[in-house]
Amino acid sequence: MIFKTLEQYDYEQVVFCQDKASGLKAIIAIHDSTLGPALGGCRMWPYATEEEAVEDALRLARGMTYKNAAAGLNLGGAKTVVIGDPKKDKSEALFRALGRYIQSLNGRYITAEDVGTTVNDMDIMHEETDFVVGLSESYGSSGNPSPMTALGVYKAMKRTAKEAFGTDDLKDKVVAVQGVGNVSYTLCKYLHDEGAKLIVTDIFQESIDRAVNDFGATAVKPEEIYSVDADIFAPCALGAILNDETIPQLKVKAVCGSANNQLKEMKHADMLASRGIIYAPDFVVNSGGVINVADELNGYNEDRATKKINEIYDQMDKVFTIAKRDNISTAVAAERMAEERIDQMMRVRSTFSMNEHSLISRRNK
Repeated sequence: MIFKTLEQYDYEQVVFCQDKASGLKAIIAIHDSTLGPALGGCRMWPYATEEEAVEDALRLARGMTYKNAAAGLNLGGAKTVVIGDPKKDKSEALFRALGRYIQSLNGRYITAEDVGTTVNDMDIMHEETDFVVGLSESYGSSGNPSPMTALGVYKAMKRTAKEAFGTDDLKDKVVAVQGVGNVSYTLCKYLHDEGAKLIVTDIFQESIDRAVNDFGATAVKPEEIYSVDADIFAPCALGAILNDETIPQLKVKAVCGSANNQLKEMKHADMLASRGIIYAPDFVVNSGGVINVADELNGYNEDRATKKINEIYDQMDKVFTIAKRDNISTAVAAERMAEERIDQMMRVRSTFSMNEHSLISRRNK
């Protein structure tokens, strides 16, 4: 059954990693390396079954292909998932064992932090592999990517606001933020500084209290965030939260947030459009983090990374243009933008490979 899935979405490679001494059980999924080495984070999660872990690795790896391509990076898409509880199953031995597996791929795959892993975990893996980014600043690297991810979300939200309201000015706009973690707290600061009004919720009271105290936000219960009167809904927590039950409750003109996989199904992009709600595709919106860590591959330069992240505004402009051009949802338009870039680069490389082959053939005559 797994090969059927690999064939359906044209995955390149799946690596199963096991180390009895450390307890490591991990899956590395490489989806596509047309644009370059495959980059994607390392997620650690207590999956209920091995099948669930494999499914998550494959889904996330494919998503990274689109995210990296849409961000204009010369990188393919991949993902690692580690089966385990990040609160109690981490060890130096586990991450060093995983680092050895990654090193054995000789640069086809580059990892970074993700859900359940930290900068410190990346530093440990770096003891065994050169192919890891998102290292601590002591290595001359970028450190915590959350602030840069937030910057990208902010830029995407401004372009989305322009699409929905005719201006990218967020002053006095009401933004309903679902989840106030590391990324969205910084996003809230950007919004507050511009004069936006915030409505927030979170499953952790301390996160809510911080946003209320620091930004004068209005707090609501988690189940109430969908139905508040607001201009923009910013999902910054769970995936699949745009669905048959939640979309009818929305009273906003736009959706733009940092959460991954916000649409439960692609049909829900059409449902949003039918209600006149502008949807900003999540893998474009939240690409600031991967843009930031990818810059480490050239020797990290914060100014250069920031300039690239600011261009997410322009990438969102392309998404809206394609959606209008082809009369499709913005979700499909974002995928099309990524696919068009991959196809274009594939043809460029194919052309030069053919020319090189012809030159060699003539020399051998």
